[in-house]
Amino acid sequence: MPLSDSSSRTTGISTVQRLYRAFMGARAALSLALLATQSLASLMGARPSSWAAWLSLLYGVQAVLAWMLPRWFGGGAWPPTPERQTLSWRQIVLSMGVDLVLFSLLQWLDPAGLSYGALLFMPVLMAGALLPRLRALACAALASLQLLAVAAWAVMLGLDSGLRISQAGLLGVGLFVVTLLANELSSRLAREERAARGSLEYARQQADLNRLVIEEMEEGVLVADRRGLVRTANPAARALLAEGATLRPGPFRLDTTPSWAPLLRALKEAYTEHSWPEAGGDVLLDFGGGLQRSLHVRMRFTLRPLDGDDLCVLFVEDNRHLEARNRQEKLAAMGRVSAGIAHEIRNPLTAISQANALLEEDCAGQPRLEQLTRMVASNVERLKRIVDDVMEVAPGIAPVPLVLALSPLVREYCADWAATQRLPEGDASPLRVEIEREHAVVSFDPEHLRRILINLLDNGLRHTRPGAASVRVQVAEQGAEWIRLSVLSDADPLPAEVERHLFEPFFSTRSRGTGLGLYICRELSERYGGRIDYHRLDAQHLNEFRLLLPRIAPSPAQETVHER
Repeated sequence: MPLSDSSSRTTGISTVQRLYRAFMGARAALSLALLATQSLASLMGARPSSWAAWLSLLYGVQAVLAWMLPRWFGGGAWPPTPERQTLSWRQIVLSMGVDLVLFSLLQWLDPAGLSYGALLFMPVLMAGALLPRLRALACAALASLQLLAVAAWAVMLGLDSGLRISQAGLLGVGLFVVTLLANELSSRLAREERAARGSLEYARQQADLNRLVIEEMEEGVLVADRRGLVRTANPAARALLAEGATLRPGPFRLDTTPSWAPLLRALKEAYTEHSWPEAGGDVLLDFGGGLQRSLHVRMRFTLRPLDGDDLCVLFVEDNRHLEARNRQEKLAAMGRVSAGIAHEIRNPLTAISQANALLEEDCAGQPRLEQLTRMVASNVERLKRIVDDVMEVAPGIAPVPLVLALSPLVREYCADWAATQRLPEGDASPLRVEIEREHAVVSFDPEHLRRILINLLDNGLRHTRPGAASVRVQVAEQGAEWIRLSVLSDADPLPAEVERHLFEPFFSTRSRGTGLGLYICRELSERYGGRIDYHRLDAQHLNEFRLLLPRIAPSPAQETVHER
């Protein structure tokens, strides 16, 4: 396929148009050479045809103008778009067409003088390189017929007939050979160019993909040289190095900020030894004002020098995040182990409970033995609660959430809890339910919602001061996207040490507490896209556990769980 059929796309002018511009420059140079030949022949005493001189001058003007004014001679806007991979008819006529006509006229007007037949190789070569094969061969055929016609005309004039006919035949064959060779070379060039552009496009896509991956990485990535010049840094790395303001993507130098000096020293040390511990090392950045940041740094060096200088890729992470991730992984592993242990404990507990029930029947009327069986029953129930709590947060298949009308369910759960706790009714009740958003709709599992609310109510009642409305439950809007379910209790503020570990597993301030209640509340809320936090309302002397749930707009096709 010749270049004119290429479907490749690139920025700037296409290859066909660039070759066309090169041929137009060659035409301009050829026209000047033709004029110089005519002038030199006149100076040497030859008398060329005046028509040939005027045609040469006309051709020179047209060729120079076509080369200098591509916008007009190009048949459209210049430069052409990359999608324009073929020549317009105006370009074909004003280049190859003009050449064929003028060179043929020169041959006809001076059949016995200068041999202008060699000039026909210019339009034929252009056609072979820039046109499809059939059009290029048609151009060569026209030029060959013109040569044969001039030779026939010379025979009719009585000139050297044998020599003229043989010259015309050889030139015609040469024109066809040049056309085929130029077209074949053009086709190969087009294929190679398409392959190169395809590889370049693939490389660009790969580079864009790598850049996107690096930009989205949570781990900081910097590329620096031995002088401490950071060539590039992703957003995570810039956030770790920033003291407050956002850093530019790069380049920037590490020696411009005193707080980066430890990182620069580590980089130079790694360059000096050309190695760094495989597991990485820690670097402490001191930003002043008590702000410090401990970074875990891993370094890798490029295998080949780039521009005479090898580069170092630094992977930077905040040690706090590393420790938090390690803790999370340990908790997940511990959760899986605990779930397995809890599952194994469940069956023996059932057997112990049944055996204790039989002992209670046999120990009727024996106070000492009855006390022991009650102790066994109490501890069995406690172990059952621990097993249930562990199994609740163990990894497994999460239940499908339902679309819930929150307010009726909150009223129902609070009423059930108050009846279970045997709380007084009316104004003397320590529980008060305040619904500010009556038609709040959320997506949650109703049993998990009950578990969270009952757990928060138990904690609130356990630590509140005696009195009416000492525990309050509120349902309200929190902005445009959240529904707030709060449990408030009239109690002293939590100590800082307790607040810091409030939602951690197995942390409890009670000797008989499992330490899993609030941890389960947080795990269940996050399972449905919500979150739970503790707030101290000093102005009202209240402790608040605030559960935020994503607000949804119910559709008529969705089944909503209403108050039962």
